Amino acid sequence: MDRIAVAVPRLSDREKAYVNEALDSTWISSRGPFIERFEAQVAEMAGTKHAIACNNGTTSLHLAMVGLDLEVGDEVIMPSLTYIATANCVRYCNATPVFVDNDPRTFNIDPARIEEAITPRTKGIVVVHLYGQSADMGPIMEIADRHGLWVIEDAAEAHGAQYRGRPVGGIGQCGSFSFFGNKIITTGEGGAVTTNDDALAARMRLLRSQGMSAERRYWHPMVGFNYRMTNLTAAIGVAQMERIADALKRRAEIAATYDDALSGLTDLIDLPFTADDCVHSFWMYTIQLKPNGKVSRDEVMVRLDADGIETRPVFYPVNDMPPYYDAAVDAPNARHCAAQGINLPTHELLSSDDILRVAETLKRALIA
Repeated sequence: MDRIAVAVPRLSDREKAYVNEALDSTWISSRGPFIERFEAQVAEMAGTKHAIACNNGTTSLHLAMVGLDLEVGDEVIMPSLTYIATANCVRYCNATPVFVDNDPRTFNIDPARIEEAITPRTKGIVVVHLYGQSADMGPIMEIADRHGLWVIEDAAEAHGAQYRGRPVGGIGQCGSFSFFGNKIITTGEGGAVTTNDDALAARMRLLRSQGMSAERRYWHPMVGFNYRMTNLTAAIGVAQMERIADALKRRAEIAATYDDALSGLTDLIDLPFTADDCVHSFWMYTIQLKPNGKVSRDEVMVRLDADGIETRPVFYPVNDMPPYYDAAVDAPNARHCAAQGINLPTHELLSSDDILRVAETLKRALIA
């Protein structure tokens, strides 16, 4: 049988047409009309005044931190359970990531654990909307406001997700998105940082382009970076963003089909949780094995792979890996999710038959 991939980009003739238009115009580098169009689309998605396109999601996150003046000796609170780029960007600024545990249902940072981690050196909080589920932004923003901290939303995986009617990426001081090839919206490689702060947006645009003045060419009032997106890349993004509503609708349908197909296995697995008044964008449909099962998570994944179904493990806690190892971090929920979580195939090209095949194969793997 055909192998079912965990993630596949959906591309169409429109992407080809726009890329060819960019080629024909000869605007193939970091200037051109597709960049401005893409930035406007991303800002609309996030509900913000500004979006600054970057060459990948990591650079967009780093740009936000530099724009917010993260410096040597500062501390940034973030979830233990996230992709390592979240912590790496803090280190790029010679600051210190401070890890706290996650909510075991949503995989996101537990607001109840944040305040105890605040010290006089805390500069801000990075929340991660993991796998498409928004973090609990209400109490997080209240804590940040009370302590004078900024909040960056790492929304790399959460295009179109919402928290109580508000799009993610537009709630904190900045939002950061990735458009890697496996994301809901892709440009191949690419990223964007969003904000409602005019001065911050101007500063990040300056930093993104080697710190070169917008009024005086080749005059550099500060040290900057080459984090620019190309017009060719943005052309793909514009085509993708024009159909984001359909992409999100299809992912919701896929999640509902999985929910129905796996409903008989809830004694062995936990299905994805969606918080009240939130919209989960389902970058990945993620299950957790319950501890009463007879087959380990890794063995389940091996059995699925043998039957032609690709899966992904949930991220390791960052503080358990060598660059950030800290045995003192109390993160049992993060470790449980990392040990028991599986990302099942989640992409728009899945058919209902594909999902049923994944469900049946998973059932056999769990009880064999």
